[in-house]
Amino acid sequence: MYTNQDDEELEIEALNLIDRADELLNQGKGKQAIELYEKAAQKYLEMGSYLKLDQLFIKITSIISRFKNNIQAVYRLKSIIRKTEELGLHDISGQLLMRLGNISYEMRDFTSAGEAYERAAEHFLKISSEGEDEFEDIAAKMLLKAGEAYERTKSNKDLGERLILKGVMLANKVDELYQSEEKRALKLLNLEDYNAAAQKYLKIANYFQEAYATIDTHTDKSDRTEIINNAKSRLLHLQAEYVLVAALCLRASEKREYNPQIKTLGQESFELLKKSVAILKDVFKSDGIETDKEDILRITFDTMLISVVNEMLGEKKINSIEYLLSEIKNKKLVKSIKESVFFKLTERIEKVGIRESLRDIRKANLGHFNKIKEILIGYFMDTK
Repeated sequence: MYTNQDDEELEIEALNLIDRADELLNQGKGKQAIELYEKAAQKYLEMGSYLKLDQLFIKITSIISRFKNNIQAVYRLKSIIRKTEELGLHDISGQLLMRLGNISYEMRDFTSAGEAYERAAEHFLKISSEGEDEFEDIAAKMLLKAGEAYERTKSNKDLGERLILKGVMLANKVDELYQSEEKRALKLLNLEDYNAAAQKYLKIANYFQEAYATIDTHTDKSDRTEIINNAKSRLLHLQAEYVLVAALCLRASEKREYNPQIKTLGQESFELLKKSVAILKDVFKSDGIETDKEDILRITFDTMLISVVNEMLGEKKINSIEYLLSEIKNKKLVKSIKESVFFKLTERIEKVGIRESLRDIRKANLGHFNKIKEILIGYFMDTK
């Protein structure tokens, strides 16, 4: 039978191990000290004394971080993290993963750094879900760091962009809000309450506007500003989409009283789309940046929407294709852009108008518009 006396004996053994480890550490024998600290940690583990365990693991991590051999530091950290994760110690695991991310980043192992920061965010989010709200801010920072790390890789750039967006939205406390608002908006749309649906979509657009306005305050200053600019372009893209959807909702109501607001929203969406395209074109010019398929789809999708807005407003404010291709000198990139389904749709809209392009539009995957295109496009095309 386990008794308090057993706990006392284990604590005495642990304290003796810590004292010996402290002496070794003072003598500059970090590796030997860690072994004794880990043995002490095992004693506290047997006792279930997680507070002491927390302090010990942080101490061990601090020593590991001073190792000149980063590979060895990573190996020891991973070993400790496995233990803390098995025990469900989310706070400690998150802190250790944060350190692991920092070391991996310094080693320029950006994939490992991204994975560590992302896992750290997951642990902090689990704590925040239990009512510890301050950990949500830490989780947001970890997602941003994960995104910036992934953005430096060739294979995970898209994931990096998504995590930066998620981090910014989480930091602004609207990550889950906009998703729930979108469900409500779609329900109102199906009920043909077009004005109420439009107001919901404008509320969602405002969330992305807030995220765009604060992204610089939430991200670290980086020598790769194109990383953040790409995220900014995506936020403008999303804001423009929802503003345009709101305008189309009002258009679907067929009430003339909404015409001035439709025009205002159309103009707002137009300016946001232009800015999104301009920022992404600047990103394309950056040295060492490989343009991926998702970026091309996004910039051509925004270009197509500019053509849609032109038609909605009844005036051709700019030639969307000329605006897209201006200043892009890379012939390979131009070729990839022209092969995009949205570029081809834009060409058709520019040539024959939206009505004649309806069949092709309905076939295309329109992202956020997919859930509502059959409800709204028909009205927009006067084909109800």
